[in-house]
Amino acid sequence: MPLSSQPESSPLPPLLSLVRLLQLSSPTLPVGAYTYSQGLEWAVESGAVGDEAGAARWIGDALSHSMAQLEAPLVAALLAAWREGEEGGARGGARVAALNTEFIATRETMELRAETVQMGWSLRRLLSGLDAFAALPGWRARLLAIEEPAFPTVWTAAAAAWEITADQSLAAYLWAWLENQVMAAVKAVPLGQSAGQRLLATLGARIPALAAEAAALPEAQWSNFSPGLAIASSRHETQYTRLFRS
Repeated sequence: MPLSSQPESSPLPPLLSLVRLLQLSSPTLPVGAYTYSQGLEWAVESGAVGDEAGAARWIGDALSHSMAQLEAPLVAALLAAWREGEEGGARGGARVAALNTEFIATRETMELRAETVQMGWSLRRLLSGLDAFAALPGWRARLLAIEEPAFPTVWTAAAAAWEITADQSLAAYLWAWLENQVMAAVKAVPLGQSAGQRLLATLGARIPALAAEAAALPEAQWSNFSPGLAIASSRHETQYTRLFRS
């Protein structure tokens, strides 16, 4: 019987939670992440990124100054909110909705907003029809209650439902973002596959520390101040030739 057709009961075996995490962070997850570069394609077009070293600087700065300062802390907060709601706390559901709205509001450009909404919608549709998720008591209804879910909102719902630990969830979320950015650089610069693996090895080594910092970052210190990324995304919207949607 296919793994996805077996109803699961709580608690999940630890190795099954790991398998679910690998599925959730896989580049084969059909949400369209590979079609987005988040401004990196324009950085290549403009000459700001033209080789492996330039890609390492651009992606590394985005990882440290954007992802780890806002999106990763928000992922940690969403995980906690989903779990609070699972325990019967009404405040958990309200907190999820508020964080979802806040994240969408931080998307500085049309492309970035469309990206997170499209990927959130695609992931919710996938999970709603996946027995391994939909059969879990209450989770499908809770997810469908979010009117316009952003991608991290849906992703954390799955991580919470599949009982993946917060530290593993944060590391996997950052890794999936990093892998997508590196693969975008491999296509757009272009770079060789070995260069891509070097970037993943070097930049991936930062993830444990960044995940730990993000988990402990107070909400008052969350920051999305990355003007270079916002400008790149804005310029990409009118770029003449494009491989990517952002």
